[in-house]
This record gives sequence, structure tokens and C-alpha cells, in this order.
Amino acid sequence: MTTEPASPAPPPPSPAGLARLGTWLARRRVLVLLLTLAALVVAVPFGSDVESRLSEGGITAPGSEAARADELLNTRFEGGSPHLVFIAKAASSVDAADAAKEGQALTDRLAKEPGVVQAASYWSLGNSEALKAKDGKSALIMVRLAGDEDQVRKHAKRVMPTVIGEQGPFKLTATGATAVRMEIEKQSEEDLVKAEMLSAPLVLIILLLVFGSVVAASTPLAVGVLAVIGSFVVLRLLDMVVQVSVFSVNITTALGLGLAIDYSLFIVTRFREELAAGREVHPAIAETMRTAGRTVLFSALTVALSLSAMLVFPMYHLRSFAYSGIAVVALAALGSVIVLPALLAVLGRRVDAWNVLWWRRKSKNSGARSDREGFWHRLAMAVMRRPLPFALTVTAVLIALGIPFLRVEFADSDDRVLPASSAAHQGAQVLREQFDSQEGSPIAVVLPDLDPQTDSKDVAAYATALSKLPDVTRVDAATGSYNAGREVAPPSEISQRFAAKGTGSGTWLSVTSDTEPYSQRGMSLVSTVRAVPSPSESLVGGQAALLVDSKDTLGDKLPWALGIIAASTLLLLFLFTGSLLIPLKAIVLNLLSLTATFGAMVWVFQEGHLRWLVGDFTVTGAIDIDTPVLMFCVAFGLSMDYEVFLLSRIKEEYHRTGDNVSAVAWGLERTGRLVTAAAVLVATVLLAFATSGLTPLKLLGVGLALAVIVDATLVRGILVPAFMRLAGRANWWAPRPLARLHKRIGLDD
Repeated sequence: MTTEPASPAPPPPSPAGLARLGTWLARRRVLVLLLTLAALVVAVPFGSDVESRLSEGGITAPGSEAARADELLNTRFEGGSPHLVFIAKAASSVDAADAAKEGQALTDRLAKEPGVVQAASYWSLGNSEALKAKDGKSALIMVRLAGDEDQVRKHAKRVMPTVIGEQGPFKLTATGATAVRMEIEKQSEEDLVKAEMLSAPLVLIILLLVFGSVVAASTPLAVGVLAVIGSFVVLRLLDMVVQVSVFSVNITTALGLGLAIDYSLFIVTRFREELAAGREVHPAIAETMRTAGRTVLFSALTVALSLSAMLVFPMYHLRSFAYSGIAVVALAALGSVIVLPALLAVLGRRVDAWNVLWWRRKSKNSGARSDREGFWHRLAMAVMRRPLPFALTVTAVLIALGIPFLRVEFADSDDRVLPASSAAHQGAQVLREQFDSQEGSPIAVVLPDLDPQTDSKDVAAYATALSKLPDVTRVDAATGSYNAGREVAPPSEISQRFAAKGTGSGTWLSVTSDTEPYSQRGMSLVSTVRAVPSPSESLVGGQAALLVDSKDTLGDKLPWALGIIAASTLLLLFLFTGSLLIPLKAIVLNLLSLTATFGAMVWVFQEGHLRWLVGDFTVTGAIDIDTPVLMFCVAFGLSMDYEVFLLSRIKEEYHRTGDNVSAVAWGLERTGRLVTAAAVLVATVLLAFATSGLTPLKLLGVGLALAVIVDATLVRGILVPAFMRLAGRANWWAPRPLARLHKRIGLDD
């Protein structure tokens, strides 16, 4: 194939500050390593208990109608949806004399427990049929706890052990929102340990296959361990300033380990190339820092900016991923460009010691330009001979894989994200199968300006209207209980819970339905309740309302998040390359890659295909609402990571020859094996989460691993050379004003 005429090549890059930093680190190697060891001695005990200190929750959109309703329920009424639901199962009927006596006594005892603001049961509510199982052998005790999410968790940890198990004629099990959250947290901790134990030896084996040397393979792993330990310290420090979700530990640990190994892989590989090219150790480190070190720092910046998009969302669950993710990315990069060069300076040429792949002949020209065309060079040239058919075929495949995402349904995590063996999950299944209504997750309607005494007629009329709505089984209010437009029970002692405590005013109503709170019917019911005319200002809360408001908030903020990612990508890649087309191409190709990932996410985890391959889980017909946002930001950042590494070598070759086709082929040859190895390493770390008992973690691990593999193979191996061949010299074009701007502020060496 005839190559394109060479355009005037830009001048070669000049020595940069990173080269001087590399030389300084090589000379001060012992000091740097001693300081690192000292930091580790402090970091290990400081960060070891990080999970017990982080917060649970943060999925609520602050300031939303549902959040304000729940805040009033907590502060003014000390009421609302129960945090714990105990299922009391008797050998015979729950109406037997001994069962009724013990049930009432147990309810009274729970009501007096510190931290319990309300306890109600089948027996205390006048033998309400809604609180009795269909077989008559089980009944419910519902407990509301005081305080914020963390205080509720502490109270629940103290109260639950005193109730669960044998209690007179009953055997009690616990479920409810807080019991589910506590089991999710416990499962998350166990899964993190299991994932680390599984991925560490696999990562070492892959590194041995990549480097062939025990010493060389150990260096990226050492930096990865530093990043993991450092991530725990970062999370604990962040928790002193802002709320950090406990669930950020898993993803930030995986991200820190994966990126630290990725970055170290590129640094070590470039260092070995420079040694093989005949440089001495110190100059090799300086050149490695000038080239690979600069690329690592730039790549880390692109990943950090992608993660920063989550800062636009008000939920601290997502914001904590941004805080901790940015810090961990920075930590991985700094470990690779500060600690690793000092370690390489100590090892020197011994970095290739303990060669375990003795049968593989070492390339004579591993550091210099090779005249032998390898697999990736041949692939690039084959693609660039017929770029349009290759581009259209792969694009069609990725779009086809993404079509299932058009059927996506969103929900929040409930008990079904837990393993089937979980006690909270089993208890919730009993509620679904044996009880007619969702007593544990009612819709709460707060009327802050209405007095239940003087405005009792208005309260009764409003409760009556709500009880007529489809799917509503009962409305409880200060004036009694209502069903199908009529009063079914007069006010009783328990009705006092609907009046404000202390000097506060207002009242609230509990709307119980037979719909799952996180189903489409449950969310539609929230909209229907909000549409019913109320006698005064009303705020609708509860689990279903929180999901509706969170969904709306995410939808409102998503364009801003996407805008941040797009703008930062365009700006950084323009500063890196001086091109206008390459940043646009990067965004389009990354979106194509993510299309396939999101389609697979729906096809597997929402619709339940291939469960045998990714591990068994409960199919709910919906995807956790936060997961796609988190997955998009992380996956886009990782895609840009590999884009930067590939572009750095293509640009380096283009500086040398000015030949676009040759630059693309040799750039892919130099990075193809390395990027693929890096992708396999990151995918290995992420796929370890497929063993998780939690569906969102399983989804996140499998989804991100798929995104990384698709990006490193189909996108970097086929679409990038195809698109760059079709664009030709326009790849490196920019309008004159932008070209002048890049000449002044560009990120050239």
C-alpha cells in the first residue's frame, strides 16, 4: 500500500521537567524508598478500619420533596416507614392466647428500647389483618428508629440481636430497609476480601507472562499494593471532611489497584526499552519519565476529570465515588512516577532478573525500532487497507450489542440484591408471599400546616380520597383508618403517632399499597398520590417517592455530567495532540464502546440471560439507578486512559516521520500488546467482583471488565486505525487560531 506523502514533521520534543525529576529520583532513590516505607508503617494501622467508619446510604436526593418529607417525619413526628420489620412465626395461630400475650409484651419491650421511637405490631394495632400472614401463623412487628442513617444503623445493631431467634412461642427473623442495608454492608466487606484474594495471584501470573521476569512483574504489583493501602487512608481522611459511602471502598480499591498496575506497566516497559536501547540506568529513568511518565500523568488527569463529573449529583453516594476516585487515581499515578522510578533505580538492570519464561527468546531490538512487523502492526495495516468495511462492521456490531439498553428500567437496591441465603432477603420474600400489602414500605404524606385536632374533617376527607386510589389497600391517619373510600377503624391510641411531638404542628398519613415500592406501579402510585388535591401543603415521601425524586434529579443533572466529560476530553486531547479531530473521534469511539457495555448490562442483569456465566442473582427486571452513572464515568475514564497511551506513541512516531499511516501502525505495534495486557489486568481485578453476592457489585465488575476488553481490542485494534486512516492528515489538523493557541499552551514535551 502506498503511504501518504509526509507532511512537515513537527520539531522533536525537548527535555522536560519530568526528565529532571526522574534523574533526581534516581539519585535520591534510597531516601524516597525509606520515606515510602515510613508512610506505610503509619498508613496500615490508620486505614485498616476504614469500612467501620464510613457512612451508609447517601442515595437520597437532598432537598427533594421526598427528602423534605422524611426529614419532617424524623424531626417533627418521630415517625414514618419502619426501619426494621420483624416476622414473628408461631407454631400455631398468632391469635392463640399465649402468642397474643407474648406478641404484645414484645412490642411493648421494643417500644421502651433506647433509640426506638415507635414500635407497632399486629397485636398493638388491634389485630389488623394486613399484619397477619395468609396462613395465620406469622405476624409483623414494625420498629422505627431515631436519628440519621448512621445512628439508625447503630441502634439496629444493638436492638436486632435482642429480638432475633426464639422468643417464647415465636421464632423471629428481621428484614426491612435497615436490616437489608446492614446485610449489604457486611456482604460488601466479605466480597472485597474475597475479590482481592482471588485477583492478586491472577494478576501476578499475568504480569509474569507479560514481563517474563519475577522482579519486573513484582514492581507493578508493589505499586498496586501501595495504591490499595493508600486508598484506605484517603477514604478515612476524606470521611473527616465529607460524608463518604461505605460502598465506595470496593470500587476505589479495584480502581486504585488496576490503574496503579496499568501505570506501572507502562513505566517499567518503557524503562526496559531504554535499557535495551543502550542507555545507562539514570538516563533510562530520565527518558522514561519524559515520555511514559508524562503520559501516565496526563492519563491520570483524564480519568480524574471523568470521575469528577459525578460531583454534579447532590447524592453523597455518588459524590463520594468522585472524591475517593479522584484521590485514588492521583495516588496510583504518583506511586508510578515517584516511588517506582526510585525502585527501578535501585534494581537497575536487575529488573530482568529471575526470568521464568526461559523458553522465550529475548528480542534483540526490544528497545529500538524493530524492522520486524509484529501482530499489531500487521493488524493495523490490514485495517487501513480497507478502513471503511472494518469500521462499518465493528460499529454495527457494537450498536447491535447496545440495543437492549433501549429497554432499561431503573430501580433502587432492595433485599433482592443480596444472595438468596440472606436472612433479610428471605424475610422480605416471606412478606411478598404471605402478606397482602407492603406494610414495611408505605408512602408517607406529610401535611406540615394542618392540625389533626382542629382540622380533623379535612384530614379525614383527604385520607378518604387517598384510600380510593388504585393499588392503595389502607390509609392510616390521626382520624382513623380508611379503605376504598370509607372508614374501617376509628382513631385509637396508636393514632397519636400522626401528631407532631413537642411544640411542632402538622400531621401525616401512611398510605399502604399492594405494590412493590421500586416497581413501575409503585412509582406511578407516587405520582397519583401527589396529584390528589390536598387541604394544605403536602409532601410525599417514603421509599417509592425517594426513588422517583432520585430518578428525576439524576435526569436533571446528567446533561451537566456528560458536558463535563465531553468538554474535558476535548480540551485535554487538544492540548495533548494539537488536533481538533482526534478529540472528537475519541468521544465517538468511547461512546460506541460503552453502548455495547450498557446493552449487555440490561440483557444479562435486567433480563436474566447468562446467569450461569456471571454467577446466580435475583432477576428483578430493573437496574440499580446509580450503577449506570458510576459505570459510565469510570468506563469513559478507563477508555481515555488507553486512548492517551496509544496516541502518545502514535504522536511520537508522527513527530519522527510526519507519515500518518506509519505512525498509526507503529504506534499500535508499540502499545497493542501493552494496552491489551493492561486491559486484561484491569479486567481481572474487576471480574473478581463477579464472585460478589451483591448484584450491583457483580454488575459493576462484569460491566466495567467488558468495557475495558471491548475498548482495548475492537476499538483500539480496529476502529482507531480505521478512523485515523480515513481521516488521513486531517487527524493532526486544527484551525489556525487553535493551532496558534496550542503552540502557546499545548502539552508538548
